Order: sequence, then C-alpha cells, then structure tokens
Amino acid sequence: MHRRDRLSPFIVMDILARAKELEDVVHLEIGEPDLGPSPRVLEALERAVKERRYFYTPSLGLWELREKISEFYRFKYGVDVSPERVVVTTGTSGAFLVAYAITLSAGDRIALGDPSYPCYKNFAHLLDIEPEFIPISQETDYEIRADMLRGRDIKAVHISSPSNPTGNLYSENTLRELADYCEREGVYLISDEIYHGLVYEGEEHTALEFSDRAIVINGFSKFFCMPGFRIGWAILPPGLVRSAEIVIQNVFISAPTLSQYAALEAFDWEYLRKVRDTFTKRREVLYEGVKELFELDARPQGAFYIWAKVSRYTDDSYSFALRLLEEARVAVTPGIDFGKNRTNEYIRLAYTRDTSELQTAVERIKSFLERL
Repeated sequence: MHRRDRLSPFIVMDILARAKELEDVVHLEIGEPDLGPSPRVLEALERAVKERRYFYTPSLGLWELREKISEFYRFKYGVDVSPERVVVTTGTSGAFLVAYAITLSAGDRIALGDPSYPCYKNFAHLLDIEPEFIPISQETDYEIRADMLRGRDIKAVHISSPSNPTGNLYSENTLRELADYCEREGVYLISDEIYHGLVYEGEEHTALEFSDRAIVINGFSKFFCMPGFRIGWAILPPGLVRSAEIVIQNVFISAPTLSQYAALEAFDWEYLRKVRDTFTKRREVLYEGVKELFELDARPQGAFYIWAKVSRYTDDSYSFALRLLEEARVAVTPGIDFGKNRTNEYIRLAYTRDTSELQTAVERIKSFLERL
C-alpha cells in the first residue's frame, strides 16, 4: 500500500459536520478561536483591498511581514532572528508541508508523539515519510524526551508546545536536552509553537533559544485569532531557506496576499492581552466544571484544550462522543483522532466558547453521565 493511501480522516471535522446538522449544540470540538482579530487587522485588510494589493507577493512573503515576525522574536524571547530566515506560509499547515519536504526524503522516519495533532502523520504519509510514534502520557508529562529517541533511526522529531490535544507545555530543560541531542545526532528538531501566547501557567520557550538549527513553526490562527486568513510562518536555518522558497514557488506560489497585509497589524499587544485573559477565564470555568466528572491528567498549561479521561464510563471514546452529541447536544473530539496510545480512553474539550456556553455544556455533560 502506498503511504498516501494510509491517510486517516480528521475525525473532528466529521463531528463538526454532524453537529452543524443539529440545533442547539454547544461546540467544544473545534480548535478555532471564536474571538475576532484586533480591529487594526481588519482596518489593514480594508486598506489592502482599496489599494488593490491582491497580487502575488514574493514566495517567501512580504519583506515587511518577515521583519515584523523577526521583531516578535526579539520582543518576546530575546532571540535575534534575521528576517531572511523567516518564511511566510499558507497557514502552519503549509509550513509543516514545507518543513517535511526540505528536511526528509521518501522512506525517512520522523518521530511524533502519540497522542499528537493528527495532521502531522498525514503530511508524512503524503510525502512517503514514515512516522515513528513515541508513546507519551501523564508519566512523561506528555513530552518527547531526548532519551526516548536514542537508538531510533530518525531524521527529524516534531513536537508541539503547548500541545494539542493535552495543553501541556514543554519544560525549558526538556527543550534544551532535545535540542542538544538533535544537534549531536544530526536530527532536525521541528517545533510547533502555534499556541504560544496562550499560556496560563509557566513560561513558553521557543526552541530557537537552544538551537539555531531548530525549525520553528508558528502562525496567526490561534493567539492572533485569524484562522481563516491562512497565514503562518517558519523560522529556518539559513541553508534551508532557498529550498523552502523553491517548494513554495511550486506548491503555493505565495501565501494569501491580503492576509499578509492584514497580519502586519496583528502584533497588537494590548488587544492580545485581552485575548489571553479571556481564555484564562474560560479555562477555569471548564476545568472546574469537569474535573469531578472526568479524570484529568493535569490542568492544561496552555492552548485551549482539556484532555479528559472517560475510561470510568467507556473504552470507546468515539462512540461516547457521538452519543454525547446526539443525546446531550455537546460536541467534543474523540481521543482516537490523536493517535493510538490509549486514546480510546480520552476526549478533547475545547474552551473556544464564551463562559455561559461552557457552563451550559458542563450541565449537559453532567446530566448525560447521570443517565449512563
């Protein structure tokens, strides 16, 4: 079987499609912020349309945006990143595809956490790259650690922090040890940092603090509340930038032009503080509401998800999610979307709705569980 024939469906999208067919559903399934972007973003978008700025940009992105992203790393992390290393992509999905294409060849192996974001393995399959799954759990703080990679014939390891689906944050020590291991062994470290900014406990660290060879991916979909703009970026080692440019020229031409002009105004820190405060309150409401209903491995440190163990009720999280949707009108994502490491025992709940809806969801879930 060709590896691309092994693509698995993104189950959450199937759940979302069914939920939209029903009335009065509380949506805790989709990882998409319901908040709008900064008003400055929308004003910039309107200006770009009026000024007819909707033609192709350079494949690596608008130079002004690459400079803004470079400034972001100096401001947030104290890391100097040349704008020449910044590659603007069609969402982080485009960045993942580019990163895999320029670092791995057909038949190479990439280490992924199990559980982890399901599209990682599907991008690998599309390129005939072999995913090698590393079981992670509460016992490992849902981290891939350097000692878990020893003896494995891999060319890259892909992590996310904060993580989807668990919301855990990689520690500074783990990141440093991973970066050191990858540099010694000639392995590419790919770090998905899309949920940076949405961190409520601890402090997020970019992999670039520990290695110039790390490939860091981020974007405007989550913290910046711009999911449909489809704008992401990658920070690459200098030697890979030209290869990335060639891939983008052939696959995407460039990232969406209007979205790039809008993203120039996305770094509105006063507005972004309000975004983070909103999600902090929502996390508390949902966490406090479900902590007695499900076994929770930990309070999520970041992102906007709760990874809830449902094994006291079922060993089939997919059927559980379907019943919860049909009988209680609460949409959640079954854990099996994220891998095979005991994921049948978990569901993911997203706190991407206002607090009143989250409270309604908790009451509905509670009533549903009482009837089981």
